Amino acid sequence: MEYRAIAPGGIDFEAIGARLRAYRLGAQLRAEQIADVLGISRAAVYRMEKGEIVKVETLERLAGILGTSLESLLGAGTEYYPSAIAYIERMRQLEQGATRILAHFEPISFLLTSPGYDSYLEQMLREGGDNDEGRIQAVMDLLRERKASYVSQPSPIVSLIGLRELERFVHFGLIGRMDLPPATRMERSLAARAEVERIANLLEQQAPGMQIGIVNESMPNATFQIFERPTGSYLAISPFRFGEFPNISGGIASVTAAPEAIKLYTGMVEALWQRSSRGLDGANLLRRMLQQV
Repeated sequence: MEYRAIAPGGIDFEAIGARLRAYRLGAQLRAEQIADVLGISRAAVYRMEKGEIVKVETLERLAGILGTSLESLLGAGTEYYPSAIAYIERMRQLEQGATRILAHFEPISFLLTSPGYDSYLEQMLREGGDNDEGRIQAVMDLLRERKASYVSQPSPIVSLIGLRELERFVHFGLIGRMDLPPATRMERSLAARAEVERIANLLEQQAPGMQIGIVNESMPNATFQIFERPTGSYLAISPFRFGEFPNISGGIASVTAAPEAIKLYTGMVEALWQRSSRGLDGANLLRRMLQQV
């Protein structure tokens, strides 16, 4: 059971601290830089990120420094993340301690990829024209940390994967742009096929706590996840993608605890799950696709 530092007034200070850390990482600011602006110690910044109570005036100043709003820091309404770094850190926080995760990624969840996929993604990001080396490294560090956290403490996950998206994934391969040498394109296509074969193997194994459904119909355009936690559920929607032609610089992700949004998305997942191919049926569907593409 997860316990949180919640004040008598119902404010979850640990959650505020978690959002502070996500926004700080997204702004690519060190704790000592925040401390200098606020005139406090670095240790005090870390304590705030762990949920130590602070004044509203301090939170208002922090919101301004981090380029967000007081409402987003407090979790009042929807949290908005224009930075992939901040969003990935928030995903890592929400995954820890989740009792179940419902997810749709395009094409597949990073958590389901092979260890070798990480280096390909790093290459694709550079190929795609992202010249911010600091951002690429920060994203890759967080993604690797997130995958390691999931491997060490896996939460039950229901992952929906669109067959059409996988066809495109295999067709283009693990590339960041089209004008790569033919030998490189072939290598990347084979790497994409290996990732799909990995998913087929996971479907056959039917590992406890990992449910994968292959959906042979049009899927939602946006990546989304529902995190079911002892303290409540969260819905996260993201424009960022980590497949072929990855994107970590354009778009705004959002996180909300609004009951209506969570109910609607959960219903959509359940409906798609019922129409998906699972287990051996899903594995066979993927292998037939690999033979045809």
